[in-house]
Amino acid sequence: MNAPDHELTVAESLARCSFCPQLQGRTKLEVIGELIDALVGDGLLSDRDEAIAAVLSREEQMSTGMQFGIALPHGKPACVPALVSAIGVAREGIDFEALDGEPSRIFVMTLSPPTTVGPHLRFLAAIGKLLGRPAVRHAVIEAADKHALLAALKDGG
Repeated sequence: MNAPDHELTVAESLARCSFCPQLQGRTKLEVIGELIDALVGDGLLSDRDEAIAAVLSREEQMSTGMQFGIALPHGKPACVPALVSAIGVAREGIDFEALDGEPSRIFVMTLSPPTTVGPHLRFLAAIGKLLGRPAVRHAVIEAADKHALLAALKDGG
């Protein structure tokens, strides 16, 4: 049995991840809903409304649109027993109120229980480091399907 602070590898975290290589949403709210719907559809999340409320509450504090076309929406709903994530791509980019003012194209949503901090932060740091490489971002954006998206992330690490 793993200790509560066991540091998951990116590969272990990606095993509890939904992939959306061709997001259809054109607004921040639509993309958040689409990523949460993917988690619900994959059986990783049970309460869509609670999850959306948690992510939107966090977005009200400060946008999670970063730089280089990356957004990291996240929340801490009670309906998840452990860290889950969804990774999506909007090739055309959408306004996610990013720090650099550029459209966001890669979205990494994480949801974790309100009582945990470590796994959530470690996963965001690992994914951020991975997506900090232009070649990985390019491969993620160009991924045609879920398998290619997962391969781009695993090959990049």
